[in-house]
Amino acid sequence: MLKHIVLFKLKELEAGKGKDQNARMLKAEIEALAGKIPQIRKMEVGINAVPSEAAYAVALYSEFSDKNDLESYQKHPEHMKVVALAK
Repeated sequence: MLKHIVLFKLKELEAGKGKDQNARMLKAEIEALAGKIPQIRKMEVGINAVPSEAAYAVALYSEFSDKNDLESYQKHPEHMKVVALAK
């Protein structure tokens, strides 16, 4: 099993939306990947509840069977859409 962790920092204001709204939207988009990409064995997405300049806004924890499954996930078109959104 391979565990994959990603932390996201968000701007205070982006695309006319505040950080909290964008964090909820990003969380929903990431969670939707679990139903679209079969290589994902487990996925948890959390939003920071204690804001701080040093803290990340969103955290992703996911599990894959092996490195090949992680690489397939990272190249998957649905994942690439979320990557573009996060940038």
